[in-house]
Amino acid sequence: MTKSDHWNRVYDEKAHEDVSWFQSHPSVSLAAIDRHVARTEDAFIDIGGGESLLIDHLAARGWTDLTVLDISASALAVAKQRIGAQAATMEWIVADITRWHPERQYDVWHDRAVFHFLTQRNQRSAYRRAILKGTRTGSIVIMATFAPDGPEQCSGLAVERYDSKALSIELGSSFILLEDWRELHETPWGSGQRFNWCVFRRA
Repeated sequence: MTKSDHWNRVYDEKAHEDVSWFQSHPSVSLAAIDRHVARTEDAFIDIGGGESLLIDHLAARGWTDLTVLDISASALAVAKQRIGAQAATMEWIVADITRWHPERQYDVWHDRAVFHFLTQRNQRSAYRRAILKGTRTGSIVIMATFAPDGPEQCSGLAVERYDSKALSIELGSSFILLEDWRELHETPWGSGQRFNWCVFRRA
């Protein structure tokens, strides 16, 4: 089974609110954006956005240049249907981040829980190539991964866990750490998942 097959099956078999990463309100992401991004006209991309409600909230706040990338066409189809006619003003990219070659640069790169699935060194190298091509000097990068004491698996897949130092090393010297914090995310069934969040600026 390919990676896209795996994730399409996850989204086809489970309702949006039944996956472990579901958030009824993406408050942590929105708060980070409020602290570090001032302009709603900035180009924003949500890596692994899937069925997330973040894009809806940004559109409601007046953001006009919004892109969602996900490996699952099924997830993006659900999000577009939910958003309705306004989805036509957004860009939707079905792609594996480790094989994607950005055709433009973004002012804000948001990744909640994609990077920790990249357990192979070559996958992480490919991600770095994508983020270096897809951002520019001054771009803000907001990333969340499982923390060192977070889950060792998610959706049947192994993950890597990070603190801010380890994630900084992975991204390299082109990204300057501005802020980091921990979050205890509560899954729909009431269990806790410990996340590590980092905000970087592209040097």
